[in-house]
Amino acid sequence: MNRTNFIFSFLFLIATPFCIGQQTNEFKIHSHNDYLQNAPFWGAYDHGANSIEVDVFLKNDTLFATHAEEDIISNHTIESLYLEPLQRALDLRLGKQQEVQLLVDIKSETYSTLDKIVSVLESYPKIIKNPNLSFVISGNRPKPEQYQNYPNHILFDYQSLENISDQKAWDKVALISLPFHKFSQWNGKGRLTASDLQKVKAVIEKAHSYNKPFRFWATPDSKTAWKAFHDLGVDYINTDVPDLSSAYLNTLNSRVYYNTNNSAVYTPSYQYDQSKKKVKNVILLIGDGNGLTQISSSVLANGGSTTLTQLKSIGFIKTQSSDDFTTDSAAAGTALATGEKTYNRSIGLDNNQQPLLNITELLHQHQYVSGCITTDKVVGATPSAFYAHQKDRDDIPGITRDLLKSKLSLFVGGGASNFNKQELEEHHFTMLEDLDKIGSSKKDKIGVFIAENEVPSILDGRGPVLAKATKNGLQYLDAKKQPFFLMVEAAQIDSYGHKNEVSGIISEGLDFDEAIAEAIKFADKTGNTLVVITADHETSGFTIPQGNMKTGTIEGDFTTSDHTGTMVPIFAYGPQSQEFQGVYENNEVYHKILRVLRVK
Repeated sequence: MNRTNFIFSFLFLIATPFCIGQQTNEFKIHSHNDYLQNAPFWGAYDHGANSIEVDVFLKNDTLFATHAEEDIISNHTIESLYLEPLQRALDLRLGKQQEVQLLVDIKSETYSTLDKIVSVLESYPKIIKNPNLSFVISGNRPKPEQYQNYPNHILFDYQSLENISDQKAWDKVALISLPFHKFSQWNGKGRLTASDLQKVKAVIEKAHSYNKPFRFWATPDSKTAWKAFHDLGVDYINTDVPDLSSAYLNTLNSRVYYNTNNSAVYTPSYQYDQSKKKVKNVILLIGDGNGLTQISSSVLANGGSTTLTQLKSIGFIKTQSSDDFTTDSAAAGTALATGEKTYNRSIGLDNNQQPLLNITELLHQHQYVSGCITTDKVVGATPSAFYAHQKDRDDIPGITRDLLKSKLSLFVGGGASNFNKQELEEHHFTMLEDLDKIGSSKKDKIGVFIAENEVPSILDGRGPVLAKATKNGLQYLDAKKQPFFLMVEAAQIDSYGHKNEVSGIISEGLDFDEAIAEAIKFADKTGNTLVVITADHETSGFTIPQGNMKTGTIEGDFTTSDHTGTMVPIFAYGPQSQEFQGVYENNEVYHKILRVLRVK
C-alpha cells in the first residue's frame, strides 16, 4: 500500500463517525380521507402508509365509505374499498406488508355502526388475526369507559388530552388525535410563529406523556408542513397526498445534512484584485456540477461564509453545448479549454470532429507550463478536455495516449489502472507516491495517482487531498520560473448531484473551497496570478428550501438526477479579474483568459 492510499484508509477510519447524518424522527404516514382517492387503499398502501382513514355511514345494514348519507355511492363500501383489497394484498403478498391501522371514522350513529363494524370484521378472520393490522375507531365513538366492551382487535382514537383514570381504557387507545387549527392557524408556508410553536410542542409532549402516538388532523399539507411535523415528533403525519408525502419524508435522510466539518475562510488582501497589472499565471478552478444552489448550500452549512464568497468579481456563464440545450462535462470542458462550443461527448474536437487547439497546447507555444489536478480519474471528461482530442469521452485508451504526449508538466488524479508505468516513464513522467513531494520536485514532468480507480469521496475518508495537491502543485509550477496555467477540478460535487445526496454535495463543495483558498493565498503572495472559479454545468436542479445556519443543517431537494441548462456562476480574483464580470457563453472564458494574458 503506497502512502497516499494509507492516508485515505486512515482518514476514512477517523472521519466516518462524523460523516453520518443525524438520525431523523420515526414517523408514519396517515392517508386522510383515503376513500376520496382515485385508488382508495391501493395508492396509500403501495406508498407505505401505516394509517389509512375511511369514513363510514351505516345505511340499510351496509357500511358505506362516505362522509355523509347524501354522498353515498352504491358500491363504495368498507368491504369493497378496504377489507377485500386488504385481504387480497395479504393473500398475494402484495406491497410492503407493512404495519397498517385502518382508522374507521364513524359518521352515523355510534353504537349501531360500531356493532356492524365488529360483525363485518368477523367475516375476515385472516385480517383480524394478522399482527400487522389494527382497526381504530374514530369519529363518533363510545365513551372511554366502554372501550373494553369491544373485541381485542378494536382500538380507539382518543381525541383529548385529559387523562383517563381507567388503565384498561388506556390500553384500548391506539393514538391521540387533535385538530391542528385549535392550536395554530399556520398555513404550511414559512414557519410557525414562536408562540404557536410552543403551543404545538406542548400538545405533542402532553400526548407523548401518556405513551401514546400522536396525530394532528386538519393540518396544512405541504413539504414544509410535513418536515415541521416530522421534526416536532408527530407520529402520524396527516396528508391527502400519501404518494407525495411518502416520497418526500422517506428521502429526508439523504436530503438533510448536518455539517460538522467547517472550512476555514481565508480573507483575501485584495491588494492586486481588479488592478490593471499584467497577469503572469492563471489558475482555473472548476467545480463539476457546482451551480448557484450547490455553492449556497456549502456557504450556509459553513456558517454563512466561504473563501469563495469573499470575491468581488462575479458573473454568470451559459452552458449550452452546440448540439443540446443541456451540456455534458465533455462539451463544457472543451468549451472552457478551447474557446469553441462543440457536441456532447466530444473531447477537444469541433463539430466536424477536427482537433481544437486547447489552452495548454497554445500556452506551451508561448513558454508556459501547465498542469491538471482532479478528484476524478485523470482521464475524466473535464480534465481530458485540457489535453486530449477524441470523438467520445469514453475512448479511455485514446485519452490515455493523448495524456502521454500532452504538454502537461503536472497531473494529479485517480485512474492509475488506466496507465502503464513503463509508458509513463518513456514519456518522461516521473511518478510520485506522495502529494507532499510535488512541491519540492525538480523533475521536468511529474504525476501522482491518488487512487487506482475512482477517487474516494470526502465522506469516504479522502481528506483534504484537493487542497494539498493544489498547494503543492502551485509550488512546483512556480519553481519552474516560467508563467503557468493550472486547472483544478472538484469532480464529485457532480457525482453526488447525480445521486441526489445533499451530504456529498456540501462536503465536496467545502473541500473545493479549501482548494480555492490555496489558490487565493498564492495569488496574494505573487501579485501577478489570476484565479478564475466556475462550473461546467449545474447538476440535479438542486434547491435548498430549509435549513439552520447555527447547526450547519441543510435540507435539499432535486428536480432531476441529470444535468440542467441553468447558468452557473463565475468568480475571479487578482489582476484584471473585473474582465470576468457579466453574463456570457462558457467558451468566452477561454478568450477572456487569453486577452488578460495578452496571448493571441
